Amino acid sequence: MFRKLDGVGKKSAARYAFCVLNFTESEAYDFAQAIIAAKTEIKKCSVCCNITTHEVCDICDSDTRDHSTVCVVEDPRAVLAIEKTRQFGGVYHVLHGTISPMRGITPDKLTIKELIARIGDEEHPVRELILATNPTVEGEATAMYIAKLISPLGVKVTRIANGVPVGGDLEYADEVTLRRAMEGRYSIL
Repeated sequence: MFRKLDGVGKKSAARYAFCVLNFTESEAYDFAQAIIAAKTEIKKCSVCCNITTHEVCDICDSDTRDHSTVCVVEDPRAVLAIEKTRQFGGVYHVLHGTISPMRGITPDKLTIKELIARIGDEEHPVRELILATNPTVEGEATAMYIAKLISPLGVKVTRIANGVPVGGDLEYADEVTLRRAMEGRYSIL
């Protein structure tokens, strides 16, 4: 069963299995209960589609967040990554994937309908949509699809900057990354 986890190979799965065998009966029970609770108690936020244990997640429920700025991400892990920076004060919308015809993932399998409904919400009008999908072929295609869909609605649509990462080496960066880094350059003085 551990092999079914994303990124877990044969050796890691065996190591995890032996670790579980070394659990006390109480630890094994707590471990199993935590997995069951994750499946039964965690659901999608009714506003942003992020994962939560409540009807509305803490971010969407916050009065201190800027509800007019929505950052669109592929999955809940991206929300955690952006939140770690403590630089974004808006709210999120989680797509739960990217458009990928080769894998049978079409726009209707993502939470794009829910995103469009949010834009039409009069209580929290959206002024800016920040597309923060990964810089992959699927992420770019999804961002472009959403941008074309949303632009006619009068909402400002922006894309997160990308380029050479801090600590990266220009020699090893691919052409697309370097082109984007050059396009996204800014004045330092």
